[in-house]
Order: sequence, then C-alpha cells, then structure tokens
Amino acid sequence: MTKAKKKTFSKVTAVKAAARATVGEPPPAKVLPDTKKEQKRRKEKHKATLGELLVPDE
Repeated sequence: MTKAKKKTFSKVTAVKAAARATVGEPPPAKVLPDTKKEQKRRKEKHKATLGELLVPDE
C-alpha cells in the first residue's frame, strides 16, 4: 500500500469553512446571457461567398 499524502493546512479553506458554518452556503451564481454577443453570432453564421461578393447588389 502507498502512503497517504498529508493534507497541508490552508488558511483560506479554514476561513471559508468557518464562514459556511456560520452564515450558510452562498446561492449558486446565475450567468446572464450577453445579448450583443448572440446578435453578432447570428449575423456571422453564414458568411458571404465569393460569388456574392463579386456580383453587385441589385
């Protein structure tokens, strides 16, 4: 059997554990969608072909 690795003491984890014990766990974060990014993505989904670029618009 291999020897188990000792866990080193971390101040950060100790403080977070104490805070969770007293206050409680934080609510899960909700990611808000970026509307500007979605609109840009929709426009660039189908790029113009070479034939469309060479033919002038009517």
